[in-house]
Amino acid sequence: MLGQLSTIVMGLADTLMVGHYGTNELAASGFVNNILGLLVIGGMGFSYGLTPVVGALLGEGRVQCIAGKLKNGIFACSGIGLLMIFLAALLLIGLPWLGLPSELLPLMRPYLLTLLLSLLPLMMFNAYKQFSDGIQDTSMPMWIMLIANVLNIFGNWLLIFGHWGLPELGLFGAGIATLLSRILQLVMMVGVFHLSRRYDFYRKGFPESRITKADQVELHRMGWPVALQLAMEAASFSFSAIYIGWIGATALAAHQVMITISQFFFMLYYGLSAAVAVRVSYYRGAGEIEQTRKVAASGLHLCWLIAFCEGLPLFLLRDKVGLLFTNNIEVVALVALITIPFLIFQFGDALQSTYANALRGMARVKAMVWIAFVAYIVISLPLGYIFGFICSWGLVGVWMAFPFGLTTAGLLYYREFRKWN
Repeated sequence: MLGQLSTIVMGLADTLMVGHYGTNELAASGFVNNILGLLVIGGMGFSYGLTPVVGALLGEGRVQCIAGKLKNGIFACSGIGLLMIFLAALLLIGLPWLGLPSELLPLMRPYLLTLLLSLLPLMMFNAYKQFSDGIQDTSMPMWIMLIANVLNIFGNWLLIFGHWGLPELGLFGAGIATLLSRILQLVMMVGVFHLSRRYDFYRKGFPESRITKADQVELHRMGWPVALQLAMEAASFSFSAIYIGWIGATALAAHQVMITISQFFFMLYYGLSAAVAVRVSYYRGAGEIEQTRKVAASGLHLCWLIAFCEGLPLFLLRDKVGLLFTNNIEVVALVALITIPFLIFQFGDALQSTYANALRGMARVKAMVWIAFVAYIVISLPLGYIFGFICSWGLVGVWMAFPFGLTTAGLLYYREFRKWN
């Protein structure tokens, strides 16, 4: 869970620190992080395809094959990283045609450029991380990511506000700090894998292993459905940022604050659910199918417990929580309003996160694509437009669509999981 949280702490730190630098900077970072987050989460989902492959080999006792899967995973994830850079570059070129407030564009461009450059090292790190998760060593990547996040926060402090004689770069400084932190976490993970005794056993087969067509096909077959499932889920939030940009910069800033809080909740669920995927894949490899059902049910109960423990204080402090991010009273008031639909969809978010990962652990990922399409593209996005603009509910209306999409996805993932168990 800490490792998954670390994947979004950089964006959280940027939002918190940039929000106190300026409201326009908060709105600009909000839009960029929402849209680019679609690529980041999709890429992260692709890398997740490596975990059940490694976990099943571990459960079968074929650990000598794992090094080859890692090398192929690094190659596949690097290719996806380059594709993400190309798509982010198209976004950079197309910013003027998205109908956004004109005053935000000069702030968005340099920030987006720095984050774009960080995508390749991020994807390469993801390959090493999913290998480590697959062998049930989740602590090492967690520590590396925590160190990188501390350095990112320090870099933000230096470069956003211009401390220690450095230039005051504002939002652009936050982007530079994120880029350097992602490069550093990759360097640390590569160093640990190739130089430490911790991975001696797995490293032995790494130099002589080969990039093979069969392994690439397997990883792409496993990775793309998860990538598309997560990308469509993220799209229901990210594309909503375009809707909200039509309302104005204040609404976009409030949306970014709530998205940041939402990512915090989601990554706790997904961290616990990633453990479900690891254990399910292990029991699948060992042929103990009954245990996979117990693991999934336990994971769901724990996710709901987390939702209650986090949701209660958020509800009680909903009028104050926006002040953590900004001093703008209008933004704080809008955050309090959209806290209610946010809390409503926690039931469905925990459900869909748990059983999507249980399906990933079972290597039954194809159905996840059509389920995500129905839940997020067919249901959530159109409802957001209908509630927000046709019903004239504004920002709250856009957020009221999310409970419908997430709960639909959760119920359909659960039904699909039960078909195979």
